[in-house]
Amino acid sequence: MKESSAIYRVLFVNQDELFEVYARQVYQADMYGFIEIEEFVFGSRSQMLVDPGEERLKSLFGDVRRSFIPMHAIVRIDEVEKEGVSKVSEAKGQVTPFPVAPGPRKE
Repeated sequence: MKESSAIYRVLFVNQDELFEVYARQVYQADMYGFIEIEEFVFGSRSQMLVDPGEERLKSLFGDVRRSFIPMHAIVRIDEVEKEGVSKVSEAKGQVTPFPVAPGPRKE
């Protein structure tokens, strides 16, 4: 597969919701601790059926040129053959948060 035609499926958590988006460019950002996502890919607008979840993501990310997602919010990044349906689902019970070192003891 050519690198220019690669499509990535990115799953990340935001406010108790699991976002699944497709993009052509995904890489570590210059901003420490963030993953940069560019060139979002959505299904064709010529489809007869309208998926409300994908329409919500189109309204959120349709005009976004580049998005910075905190590394700890990323669940998974896959390189796929073709884009699927972008969606938002409830994250409760599906995603385990990344372990965090305990802070200093308060006495």
